[in-house]
Amino acid sequence: MKEVVYIRLRNRVDVHGERKLLLGDIAKLIGSSHIVAQLNKLQAYEITKQDRNIVIIDLITVIDQIRGYRNDIEIQAIGPSYAIIEVIPKKKRKSFFLFILVWLLLFIGSALTIMNFHEDVSMRFVHQRLYKFITGTETDKPLILQIPYSFGLGIGMILFFNHFFKKRFNEEPSPLEVEMFNYQQDLDHYVMIHENKESKNEIDDHSNL
Repeated sequence: MKEVVYIRLRNRVDVHGERKLLLGDIAKLIGSSHIVAQLNKLQAYEITKQDRNIVIIDLITVIDQIRGYRNDIEIQAIGPSYAIIEVIPKKKRKSFFLFILVWLLLFIGSALTIMNFHEDVSMRFVHQRLYKFITGTETDKPLILQIPYSFGLGIGMILFFNHFFKKRFNEEPSPLEVEMFNYQQDLDHYVMIHENKESKNEIDDHSNL
């Protein structure tokens, strides 16, 4: 009776530089401990200079490698059919000048966006009307409303994004994180389809020879 091994590919694996990827790096295996220990050390792929920043490893290829290594086990695949390997280049020294330039661009752009929005909705006029409604007097600069509003705007943005520098206030993801997650899911789906399209074209080319 053949031993049964369950395999589930990891959705995404980050790899730094060129290296050999073992099966245990890209997949989770469940089965007899001695068989799993052997399969975890099986080389699944080798990152070289020719590889781009994204590498797709197909489940069929992995199963074929396992059968070539040991054909006396039964493989049960669960989960995703592809593992996305992201090759992260070596870290370069950060430029302080570039950091300041990006910071200034973001600061000025955000400030202009907020000011233009307040001008469009006539926020100053609203504050003046509120001040007159509450105090009964008119003023061009109702600072007693504008100053707390300015602080509240910044605090509200911090609470909305659930981040203050690297500190998180709770485990609930922010709307930005959810949108980034959805974008990453769509990007991974596109990469997998694009990889399949390239593989199919290569098969067609070989068939025509």
